[in-house]
Amino acid sequence: MQVTETLAEGLKREIKVVIPKRDMEAQLNQRLADAKDKVRINGFRPGKVPVAHLKKMYGKSIMADLVREIVNERPTQILSDRGEKSATQPSVTMTEDEAEAEKILNAQTDFEFTVSYEVIPQIELKPISGLSVVREVVEVTEDEVNEQIEKVAESARTYESKKGKAAEGDRVTMDYLGKVDGEAFDGGAAEDAELVLGSGRFIPGFEDQLVGVKAGDEKQITVTFPADYPAASLAGKEATFDITVKDVAAPAAIEINDELATKLGIESVDRLKEIVRGQIESQYGNVTRQKVKRQILDQLDEMYQFDTPQSLVDAEFENIWRQINTDLSQSGKTFEDEGTTEEDARAEYRKLAERRVRLGLVLSEIGEKAGVEVTEEEMQRALYAQLQQFPGQQKEILDFFRKTPGASASLRAPIFEEKVVDKLLSEINVTDKTVTKEELLAEDEEGETAAKPAKKKAAPKKAAAKTEAADAAEGEEAAAPKKKAAPKKKAAEDSAE
Repeated sequence: MQVTETLAEGLKREIKVVIPKRDMEAQLNQRLADAKDKVRINGFRPGKVPVAHLKKMYGKSIMADLVREIVNERPTQILSDRGEKSATQPSVTMTEDEAEAEKILNAQTDFEFTVSYEVIPQIELKPISGLSVVREVVEVTEDEVNEQIEKVAESARTYESKKGKAAEGDRVTMDYLGKVDGEAFDGGAAEDAELVLGSGRFIPGFEDQLVGVKAGDEKQITVTFPADYPAASLAGKEATFDITVKDVAAPAAIEINDELATKLGIESVDRLKEIVRGQIESQYGNVTRQKVKRQILDQLDEMYQFDTPQSLVDAEFENIWRQINTDLSQSGKTFEDEGTTEEDARAEYRKLAERRVRLGLVLSEIGEKAGVEVTEEEMQRALYAQLQQFPGQQKEILDFFRKTPGASASLRAPIFEEKVVDKLLSEINVTDKTVTKEELLAEDEEGETAAKPAKKKAAPKKAAAKTEAADAAEGEEAAAPKKKAAPKKKAAEDSAE
């Protein structure tokens, strides 16, 4: 086998591979000899079929299998021999001339093909002794715990019927029928619908007009659906609702005690407080973690500047751009509405994609050198988490990860990246700083991994990072399974919400 480099431009490589026809013929003859004792052909005793006859009958199909094996296996061997890693699956091109292909299958000419790919750049790791981060910490107070418990207790609040007029905070039970231009519309009717006045569940103006009603009242109210209402047929239109009030109930007082805890399925109020405190601390901890990680990534971004494989950048950009356009479409907005242009947005997100890929490669190299590994147990937990996110689609999810090349990397990548960050945090200078929750949550709306977009006035919402360390290092791009679209609500109260 002759291997000749025909292109070395930046990270791009092109390799010409020539396998002499004598070698192809030798491999063909060996396979024919192996098949001689296995095939059964009428007129010949087992093992006595002449090789020439086998070649005539099966030579082309065996040679076609041989060509496929060579094309699938040799590029990997070539890159290994060269000490290179391909950013994506190498591209293999062969002759498209039918006459030439026929000669190859008949072992009458050399088998030539070209392997094209981009290499993962060599990254010389720099000392991390200069890295330092400030870890913001929030102390959870008793008042905050009680405040959160009161919000939780709303779900267990009881109501007692009353004879007086409905006031804000009361629960109204009613039947209603909505109409637009005198015609009832889909989803505009309900029976025994319950609404707590002041909850903001229904469209603006609906709840306000129920203040003062009593059980047994019949009333017609008029409202206007918001211009951005999800149902386009109702958006911006005026509607009337014929309402029959069946019951008005006042809210019972909330008391934070063991009885409340029992209603929530918890053994005691002390245990309830313990659980709520832990949840709040976990929420703050997640924000702290992301801000610390952002600091690390920003510093690594300044430390490492190198050419990135454009195939990886292109793939990451397409992921970002697809999400950006989806967000704009769902919100009914344009780039101009967001204070930018499509051209400027493309340039910004292209830079974001390059940063993500570059930092992904850096983190991958750090992790590899540090011996960071993702265990099978961690992968199983990640898969289980995916299954939990898509109830009713477990089979589809399992099939996706089983059959889609590179899909497992989408599970492995974030785990690997977090473990690399943990490794760095154990070795760099970390200073804890007590802050208020307002300070902690300030300017933390992006929550990106391996990326920080350039600041831009009223830029569209940033897409969550997807290309992680392992994806970038291994050149794998696996699209995560998508949730099925939720069915449109049919309950009458949903149209009023």
